Amino acid sequence: MRRVVITGIGMVSPLGLNTADTWSALLEGTSGAGPLTQFDCEKFKTRFACEVKGFDPLPYLDKREVKHMDGFLQFGVAAGLQAMDDAGYENRRVPEGEEERWGVYFGSGLGGVHTIESTYAKTVEKGPRHGFSPYFVTDIIINMPAGLLSIKTGAQGPNFAHVSACATGTHSIGEAARAIRWDDADVMIAGGCEATLSILGVGGFAAMRALSTRNDDPAAASRPFDKDRDGFVMGEGAGCVILEELEHAKKRGARIYAEVKGYGANSDAFHVTQPSPNGAGAQRLIKKVLRDAKLDATDIGYINAHGTSTHFNDKNETAAIKATMGDHAYKVAISSTKSMTGHMLGAAGAVEAAFSALAIYHGVLPPTINQETPDPECDLDYIPNVAREKKVDAVMSNSFGFGGTNAALILTRYQGD
Repeated sequence: MRRVVITGIGMVSPLGLNTADTWSALLEGTSGAGPLTQFDCEKFKTRFACEVKGFDPLPYLDKREVKHMDGFLQFGVAAGLQAMDDAGYENRRVPEGEEERWGVYFGSGLGGVHTIESTYAKTVEKGPRHGFSPYFVTDIIINMPAGLLSIKTGAQGPNFAHVSACATGTHSIGEAARAIRWDDADVMIAGGCEATLSILGVGGFAAMRALSTRNDDPAAASRPFDKDRDGFVMGEGAGCVILEELEHAKKRGARIYAEVKGYGANSDAFHVTQPSPNGAGAQRLIKKVLRDAKLDATDIGYINAHGTSTHFNDKNETAAIKATMGDHAYKVAISSTKSMTGHMLGAAGAVEAAFSALAIYHGVLPPTINQETPDPECDLDYIPNVAREKKVDAVMSNSFGFGGTNAALILTRYQGD
């Protein structure tokens, strides 16, 4: 089976507008949370989020595109083109003659929510003649980040969007790795993006009672695995990786962050929002991804947990790790980077896979901040509050989405042949 490696990373996050700044802030334990500024949220129960701050789309898009393009598209294109730069591809383009061997799998959870809201409001006020932009449809559909990245890079291979709620980014990367393994492509641009900090986005999750309401202290609101957690904090942004077949990467002398060793996907088949009891679906998923990677639980040195800071997720993910890893569950280092980025929804899995690759490459594990009050049901090593220098050879990244959809990746240190 062909081997797959990560050679480029790009991201736009609440912690930074590129990979270097985001990674630095992550290791410092910085919270990206603050008061919501994108709409008047005075009457909302939750009035804060992890917003992307100071983003300039012009290095990635022209002024005409920016004028109409929804934020999730802008973030996705930016992360994808950053990843092309990071992988060393000149002018962010596919090399001549390789176009049909390159593909793009890039998804989103909700797509162009801001554009839907603004178009509806304008149409009600001014009528359809003045309310609709000719770009309305292309600005809201979820496959458009993949489409735009193929157009801008010249990738002519497989191209589509996975849509699986909060597991979107992980599914995109896992399926992209399979495309390379199965010889459908040599290189894949893979990731996820989201920009749903809007009336509908925030209002919808608030109505489900899924969000934290710590309006007086947003920076302390996302506290995965802590006893006093009261819900997740919404985030936005995008993450992207360049996946290459190993020999293709070696031939051009590429820097290799990590190898994609395993991928698993399954379903809880239990409830639209709650995980199955004792993390039964997550247990099956962990076993599945370990089989695919041909590794034992004891080989895993770090887990980037889904860790949403909700009551049900955190205790059930902990239970699943214990059930599948036995005594090793108490030895493996675990953290939820959502404690700092917030929950980036469809972008979360992609950003967290990138963090996992960086943890292997740099030998530093990001912390879980806001770990203050121990929870008897969450009693593992969550790397509390301070990053940890530790060389690990295998990392697992978990993602679970509404509808019971689950995905996980295992990345390993590339150690040559």
